[in-house]
Amino acid sequence: MYACAKFVSTPALGRVGSRILYRPLSAVVSGSDARKIEATSILAPQSIMPSQQQMALRGFQTSAVSRDIDTAAKFIGAGAATVGVAGSGAGIGTVFGSLIIGYARNPSLKQQLFSYAILGFALSEAMGLFCLMVAFLILFAM
Repeated sequence: MYACAKFVSTPALGRVGSRILYRPLSAVVSGSDARKIEATSILAPQSIMPSQQQMALRGFQTSAVSRDIDTAAKFIGAGAATVGVAGSGAGIGTVFGSLIIGYARNPSLKQQLFSYAILGFALSEAMGLFCLMVAFLILFAM
């Protein structure tokens, strides 16, 4: 921990800028040997061992990777929450399909069947809107 704090507080870090620190870990580790030597000689003081230097670079990358994973999880969760909107559409189709069948069987109950259909439509639509609301909450509130 002390070595990492010593690495972060070096004045050489300010001169180099943040360009090297924001590069992916794979580019830093698997890059050419010239880049490795240049990055290690500029960034770190000579008292830190190379394994500690890679640990310090990995410490900087964890926050960006963690944010990427969190963002991906948000998108997956919001997509899963919007599946209910399709169910709402199927429910509305079923309600009005049943209204047509019921009216064809008994036209004298037209007004009562229509009021039941509107109630079924409202309940089905409300469930779809709740699913959409949960998707937006996952995306923008967390």
